[in-house]
Amino acid sequence: MSADLIGFLGVVLVAYLVPGPDFLVVVRSAAEHPSKGRAAALGAQAGLCVHMLAAAAGLSVVATRSPMVYDAIRLSGAAYLVYLGVRAVLAARARRSGTGTASPEAEAEAEAPAAGPAGPPALRAPARTRWRTGFTEGFLTNVLNPKAALFFLSVLPQFVDGGGSMAAQIFFLGILDVAVGVVYWFALVTVAARLRALLARPAIRHRWELTTGWLFIAMGIGVATVA
Repeated sequence: MSADLIGFLGVVLVAYLVPGPDFLVVVRSAAEHPSKGRAAALGAQAGLCVHMLAAAAGLSVVATRSPMVYDAIRLSGAAYLVYLGVRAVLAARARRSGTGTASPEAEAEAEAPAAGPAGPPALRAPARTRWRTGFTEGFLTNVLNPKAALFFLSVLPQFVDGGGSMAAQIFFLGILDVAVGVVYWFALVTVAARLRALLARPAIRHRWELTTGWLFIAMGIGVATVA
């Protein structure tokens, strides 16, 4: 393995270890259910693939050089983070006041008897809904984050050999980045899923939802105000 490739892997690992919106979405989803955490992780990496393809096609250059396009992406991402935060805070307050109810997926999962892969579609629906929700949240959080696009434009070129095809090298490094991320996120999901036992306690669940909700809101405000 070349020194450049080792250096790239080091940069990628550091980028994943620094908590950001993706980290919070994956951890929060995994605390709800491991399958939702894995879905959020795959969604985040799918969003990363979009940035990789855009960088290879040169679209990211257009977006980052056009203040209007860049701001539109940045503000859309900020609004989505705030939306996730507000939803979490309202859910926590509703549950504390006694007006909140469990989600349809949770109710169906609690009432339904255990079923294997060949069980009735109605019993498999909650798992599908949970997976779809996690994947969507992970995907939108990543794809609406312009900093992910900037990573492919500012970091990847430093590890691209000018003598070869730039698009091919971006694809290779991007796929390597995505693969490292999948391994990291799945390991994180395994650890974060252990929070489920703690969240079974109403008081802890209330504080967890409030904390993660306000963190989402703070991140959204930060994305919106920091150019």
